[in-house]
Amino acid sequence: MRYHNITHDDMLNGEGLRTVLWVSGCEHHCNNCQNPITWDINGGLLFDENAERELFECLAPGYIEGVTFSGGDPLHTSNRDEITRLAKKVKEKYPNKNIWLYTGYLWEQISNLEIVNYVDVIVDGKFVEELKDNMLHWKGSSNQRIINVPATLKKGEVVLFED
Repeated sequence: MRYHNITHDDMLNGEGLRTVLWVSGCEHHCNNCQNPITWDINGGLLFDENAERELFECLAPGYIEGVTFSGGDPLHTSNRDEITRLAKKVKEKYPNKNIWLYTGYLWEQISNLEIVNYVDVIVDGKFVEELKDNMLHWKGSSNQRIINVPATLKKGEVVLFED
């Protein structure tokens, strides 16, 4: 897997103060995407053991609420295995931290993936420029959903996250 950045102390990509991993690779190519540089699956840097160490060191402080996986698309087919491994490791090492994940796929397309067992919140759906609204919290366009994953899995239908 490749990545572009690890953001420390982020407040824009999920609830609370977070660490964000920006991965490479996206097939959605949304018009006016805020991160088109991340589309190329071969772009950025190799996510190696040094990058993983940095990610987990950033998560260590008690004031960090959790990690957000973004990009690109963490659920690009080339990223899924590594993101799943990282999410599982975060839950094992920091069980009180939460995991947010941004993806252009819809819940209905990804709900059968192993990763949903480790993620707390998924923001799903492609960014649609015509539905852009700067007043929306944690998403760029009104078609996107902020999904409470554990509640959705328990209920068997999409339950939206409420802040």
